Amino acid sequence: METMTVEQNGINAVPEAERRGRPGDLFWPWAGSNLSLFGVAFGVYIVGLGLGVVPAVITGAIGYVLSFLLVGLVAIGGTRSGVPTMTLGRAPFGYQGNKLPAAFSYISNVGWEIVLVTLAAQSGAAILARLAPGIPATTATGVCFAVAAVVVIAVGVYGHAMIMVVQRYLTYAFVVLTVVYMILMAPRLGSSLETTAGPGGWLGGIIFAMTLLGLGWVNCGADYSRYLPSDSRPRSVALWTMLGGALPPMVLLVFGVLLAGGDPKLAEAAGGDPVGALAGALPTWFLLPYLLTAIGGFLAGAIMDIYSSGLSMLALGVPIRRHYAVLIDGLLMVLGGYYLLFVSSSFLGTFQAFLAIIGVVMAAWAAIFLVDMWRLRAGGRAYDERLLRAGAPGVNWPGVVSLAVASVAGLGLITSTDQNIATVVGFLMSEELKGSTFGAANIGVVIALVLAGLLYYLITLFVRPRRVV
Repeated sequence: METMTVEQNGINAVPEAERRGRPGDLFWPWAGSNLSLFGVAFGVYIVGLGLGVVPAVITGAIGYVLSFLLVGLVAIGGTRSGVPTMTLGRAPFGYQGNKLPAAFSYISNVGWEIVLVTLAAQSGAAILARLAPGIPATTATGVCFAVAAVVVIAVGVYGHAMIMVVQRYLTYAFVVLTVVYMILMAPRLGSSLETTAGPGGWLGGIIFAMTLLGLGWVNCGADYSRYLPSDSRPRSVALWTMLGGALPPMVLLVFGVLLAGGDPKLAEAAGGDPVGALAGALPTWFLLPYLLTAIGGFLAGAIMDIYSSGLSMLALGVPIRRHYAVLIDGLLMVLGGYYLLFVSSSFLGTFQAFLAIIGVVMAAWAAIFLVDMWRLRAGGRAYDERLLRAGAPGVNWPGVVSLAVASVAGLGLITSTDQNIATVVGFLMSEELKGSTFGAANIGVVIALVLAGLLYYLITLFVRPRRVV
């Protein structure tokens, strides 16, 4: 079976003979990777901006849809070209110029692999403590960590076909178990929340929701659409990617908002530890299914990340086969996860703040990528493969300059609660603005997105990007 065969394609264009399926197939990998119970905490976070139930649901839904629409638009490039996302970045940035955003993409993917596998291990250990109190905490954490790491690495090594199947069945299981979970928790839900934020809070909610979800996936959009036939309808590719990524977590977001309205104390605890806090409110008989739901949701996201991180490594020019790249990334994931779980007690917060910085850069990258695809490759024209391989123009300066300027501006308009990170961000904001709900929404991510796209468009009106001759 193709599913049980290790994928041999790397960042080369997938041959047309190997490209099959329908745009609707894209729903499953994106749904599975975003059904983590962390989505409940996201609803709690948005309520924390001073929004009531209806405003929180509306702003969250808008942010989710807009951010995953960007992922869907990036996915169109994969169908047109047959190559992964960060390889396509060579067109607007040049072969050498693309290595900077590819490096950020790689760090972001590996970072989230570490965070997600760590959360899976911590979740499993917390629930095992209730199921089998006699097991030492370190042993329970170690076992859960080992199982999580092995699953993620194994699926990542097998590659695209295995991921598409695994994510589909994980989604089925998550939906069933999540529905049961919500029924059990229904008595704790309510709508007694007042809106204390003004228009800035509404805008902040949309921006915050975008940063929580789709903007973290824009550098992976084409990785899963490149196996579709090249004549697949672009609108369908974008639509199914958006629906898969936005709809399932939207249900969890609504649940989190209603939980904050019905049981504020539990919601506050869930904001810091969604799996452990929510498990404490469940009957013992449902803990094992809940454990599988919690861990499976984190692993589904980590699987997508480890696959895309391997492709980003190849886009950097590392001469290695794709499945070996996944093994290297898996080793880094294990080392990082071990450090977070068994050595450091404070590194996770700093690391997540660092990933927010990377998010600014990737938002700027996405805008440049999409403007390039829309303006310079309009009409459905295929990418010139000569632009995507060694020997192509080294640096496309309009793309590189736009990325640099927009990233600096974006970093100046985000905040961090981590004191080490706070000293290098937010330098374009007043102290008053930093302390507001609008400032806490990290508007710099969206500013970087808009500014990068606008700059690239304006510069390319006057400076024609270099082409292979």
